[in-house]
Amino acid sequence: MSDLLSAVNIGDELLLKPSVPIGRVTEYQSLGGLVSIFLKNAFILAGVLLFFLLLFGGLGIIMGAGGGDPKKTSQGQQAVTSALVGFGIIFASYWIIQIIQIVTGLNILGK
Repeated sequence: MSDLLSAVNIGDELLLKPSVPIGRVTEYQSLGGLVSIFLKNAFILAGVLLFFLLLFGGLGIIMGAGGGDPKKTSQGQQAVTSALVGFGIIFASYWIIQIIQIVTGLNILGK
């Protein structure tokens, strides 16, 4: 029974050895790899935030218009406007990174 439990030596598997990468640790060994991972996740997070801001801003506009409350309508419009301006900034930054990758030959987003 003890042989079944010792199929994997947990001590050897969990010790971080510089010469043996665990999982995908090799991506984090340089600053460039860390920046690439951060940028990929930042674009995804920005898309999710854009969706929710547009959703709640649109609902605010509808609820403000239906209830006759101009304050809620203007808050909804501000949320939608902010979401679209943020989308424009993220969209422009993505294409600026693409241009930098082409001009310099660097692989920033890791494609």
